[in-house]
Amino acid sequence: MSRTVEHTQVAIVGGGPAGLMLSHLLQRSGIDSIVIDIRSRAEIEQTHRAGILERDSVRLLVDTGVSDRVLRDGYEHHGIELGFGGGGYRIDFNELIGASVQLYPQTDVFIDLADARARDGGDVRFGVSEVSVADVTTDHPAMLFTDADGVAREVRAQILVGTDGSRSICRKEVPESERRQYFREYPFAWFGILCEAPPSAPELIYSHSDDGFALISQRTDTLQRMYFQCDPTEDVDAWSDERIWEQLQRRVNANGYALKEGPITSKTVLPFRSFVQEPMRYANMVLAGDAAHTVPPTGAKGLNLALADVRVLAECLERHLRQGDTAALDDYVTRALGRVWKAQHFSYWMTTMLHRLPEASDFDVRRQIGELTSIVSSTAGSTYLAEGYTGWPQ
Repeated sequence: MSRTVEHTQVAIVGGGPAGLMLSHLLQRSGIDSIVIDIRSRAEIEQTHRAGILERDSVRLLVDTGVSDRVLRDGYEHHGIELGFGGGGYRIDFNELIGASVQLYPQTDVFIDLADARARDGGDVRFGVSEVSVADVTTDHPAMLFTDADGVAREVRAQILVGTDGSRSICRKEVPESERRQYFREYPFAWFGILCEAPPSAPELIYSHSDDGFALISQRTDTLQRMYFQCDPTEDVDAWSDERIWEQLQRRVNANGYALKEGPITSKTVLPFRSFVQEPMRYANMVLAGDAAHTVPPTGAKGLNLALADVRVLAECLERHLRQGDTAALDDYVTRALGRVWKAQHFSYWMTTMLHRLPEASDFDVRRQIGELTSIVSSTAGSTYLAEGYTGWPQ
């Protein structure tokens, strides 16, 4: 099949928040890019995900001109509630470190970025098919695809970036001999719901109980997101609304909380995995976001880690392409992986501290309560949690 050949400086596979933010930052530095995604824009907008944005993620959206809607429509949270041992305890981020987070769904982050790319004339192509990459070890790596109009295309670039998610085709281009993969699968999942109800609390509740973990999050004034720990093989169709509410209420009532109930509009099971592929560069291809690493959702690090990746990557690509700095891409790998492993530790720590393992003994449960007590009764412990949750300085 003959292909229409195009050229750009940076070819980006994956048009989610990471890919769009990278394209946006590059354009601000005078660097051209083309972004592709197999999903349509509408499909991505209809993929509902929760969103807790670190303070620097909020600054990135606002200060680079993506949108100030995150400030107008988001909800600023100055802390979280930790429930365990029959009581609730607040971790006050503002008091401890003078920081906060913003409750703002990932779907809205995507919409803001897609709108900004359209406003600024960014070259973003949704709904493509038959995507592959080639020649990543050459000076002109390529992404090959058929566009939404059925035209076969070949985009040649100086650098290829994979921001194509946890099922990345780009990371598979790295030979086994050149990569190291670190992986952990957890023996539990989250049963997640969306429900039509007012908020049950002003901030998120992380609740440890004998029946397992529960997280009470939010979306809007009338739509809420909640989760409870379950088996990864759980069948959502086996759970009636009544059974779901009974399970959620039991897990938070144990620590003195009560939930406001309403019709459940969506339910799903979210498996828990940790993954890192090193290095995040192979020749003239680099990886960012979920293409290179995934974390459990307990610590709210996934989207924030992807945005932190591309902020550093945009800076390093500018040094590489405009200043001829041959060490810039390796610098990206070093800086990004430093944050990735801190986030992996924080997510693992939050996850294992709050969830009940299937084989947990009474000793294990009591030890978790001792750990949680140590956190809430120590300024140093609470400060560590606040620093990790709100995000380390970029």
